[in-house]
Amino acid sequence: MSNYQEITEKVIKGRAKEVAALVEQALAAGDDPLEILTEGLMPGMNKVGEDFKNNVVFVPEVLIAARAMNSGMKILKPALTKAGAEPVGRAVICTVKGDMHDIGKNLVKMMLEGRGIECYDLGTDVDPERVVEAVREHDAQLVCLSALLTTTMYGQKDVIDALKEAGLRDKVKVMVGGAPVTQAFADEIGADYYTLDAASCAEVAEKALKEAV
Repeated sequence: MSNYQEITEKVIKGRAKEVAALVEQALAAGDDPLEILTEGLMPGMNKVGEDFKNNVVFVPEVLIAARAMNSGMKILKPALTKAGAEPVGRAVICTVKGDMHDIGKNLVKMMLEGRGIECYDLGTDVDPERVVEAVREHDAQLVCLSALLTTTMYGQKDVIDALKEAGLRDKVKVMVGGAPVTQAFADEIGADYYTLDAASCAEVAEKALKEAV
């Protein structure tokens, strides 16, 4: 088993300390930081995402695997920055105004990061204006909006309207999701994408960002 395969397996199993140690070993051996990411860390998180989508694993396992991946990323990020490695894209992610739920949002963020997308997480109960500011500040190409209540769903439309008013709507793709959200609702409010779960969101986001390049 190559070192990258071992990193992948340890991410899947959620062995955070072991992942960090293996990434350190790979860097010390002179391995390319981007290769460590794309051949070691990302395949592990992507496998967990697929298993989550297929109901093989559940939220606790995803959170443990994500913690393991993050432990490796902490070691890897300085080397990636030094090497000038570019992310697949940049995403602003949040739960909309009036909604305090964050588990779904957090899962989406982990899945996006597992595909090499840089995420700027604004948290929960986020004003549309804050999303606009973050898109400008980080030159984001993607906005991911979560709503878990029927009473907050239209907060997603408020963000889209705010992006239009700011002249940014044509510069970003907007993805929406959450328990009460449907494809019909996404179409109604003018979102670009709707996905049923976090793993599907990451797949669609990666494809959309690569097509936009």
